[in-house]
Amino acid sequence: MKKQLRLFYSGRVQGVGFRYTVQDIANQRKVLGWVKNLDDARVEVVAEAEEDLLDSFLQQVNQSFSRYIADVHIEWKPASGQFRDFQIVF
Repeated sequence: MKKQLRLFYSGRVQGVGFRYTVQDIANQRKVLGWVKNLDDARVEVVAEAEEDLLDSFLQQVNQSFSRYIADVHIEWKPASGQFRDFQIVF
């Protein structure tokens, strides 16, 4: 079943290629949604796919940036179906 994963990363996650790597990981797994920097120095990610793909996506992002991530807030929701690809939002 498709779900939506909303993530809020804090730590040293802006300016280390985080958004571009998240986009690459999402595209490899056919995850849809977006990633963007927030004004409060966090990064927000909204991702939609089958739950097992989202689990894999989350694990890979967390592993790739484990030394930069101080905290991640995770919210699971039903998929909205509004996304066609995965983008970096400015």
